[in-house]
Amino acid sequence: MQRSTLFAMIVAVVFLLGASSPAMAQTAPAPAGPQKVVHNTPAAIGMGLSVLGIGLGLGMIGFAALNGIARQPEQAGAIQGAMFIIAGLVEGAGIISLVLCLVTIFV
Repeated sequence: MQRSTLFAMIVAVVFLLGASSPAMAQTAPAPAGPQKVVHNTPAAIGMGLSVLGIGLGLGMIGFAALNGIARQPEQAGAIQGAMFIIAGLVEGAGIISLVLCLVTIFV
């Protein structure tokens, strides 16, 4: 996928999520039923994007680590250690994002 296409998709998603936020703002508690589903849609989209981001990030980390190990096999231990630290940070950021989306839904 070209960079311009990816950038256009990201801009479109950000615009859609930003445009839906003012429409979802309300002072009264959300009633049960179909309107509650519409109220939770941005959070559900955010959770899906979080999982997508986690997957892409971990895949890119693994790709780069395997590429580095293939080029310099004697540095495999150092590369793997750095890979696990970075993967943990990416996973932690993703979990925080998912928790915030769940808080948005249930609170």
